Amino acid sequence: MLYTVFYHIVHFLLFILNGNIHFEAKQNLPKSGYILVAPHRTWWEPILFAVGAWPKKFGFMAKKELFKNPILSYILKHTNAFPVDRAHPGPSAIKIPVKQLRHENLALIMFPSGTRYSNKLKSGAEVIAKLAGVPLIPLVYQGPLTFKGVLQRKKITIRFGKPIMVERKGKLTDDKTLAINQSLITAWHDLDHAIDPNFVYVPDSKKAELEKEKGEL
Repeated sequence: MLYTVFYHIVHFLLFILNGNIHFEAKQNLPKSGYILVAPHRTWWEPILFAVGAWPKKFGFMAKKELFKNPILSYILKHTNAFPVDRAHPGPSAIKIPVKQLRHENLALIMFPSGTRYSNKLKSGAEVIAKLAGVPLIPLVYQGPLTFKGVLQRKKITIRFGKPIMVERKGKLTDDKTLAINQSLITAWHDLDHAIDPNFVYVPDSKKAELEKEKGEL
């Protein structure tokens, strides 16, 4: 119930703040469970993705520190979020989303690159998709990379791609994972090209450098 209330509030706020948001190829979204998989470009992407895929509801991974605040913890739990220890993700990081996908009729949003400043894809989405028996749905965001640009009502486009199936039989080998990741990269490129053939994602150089330094520590 709280999820639905928040959806309508957020949808209204997005219309007021920007009102120039376009969702393309929504017909590619299955009615059953799936995992939206995107290159990470802004911090507000998950909100837009969830709004664009409505009426499907989503489960979310959130860093465990956010659950220390009792009010925020209540909101997160009642909007299908669950805590994850980023430094030491345990079995729950796989088991909980699989349960949400298989038994709670939810979908999931994941960013295989982990951060907005990395091109290296990490495993995880493929494993969850395999165990839950759901497809990966590639999608991309094109639009302002600063919140100021959002408030200036610059155009935002989100385009959904066709499902990528993960074979349930057999072991998910390194070669299979590599092939799936390559399919995602190709799909993202094609989606970006379909929106704007001249699009190039360029992250903030200073933030990218800081992110790189953190990864090397």
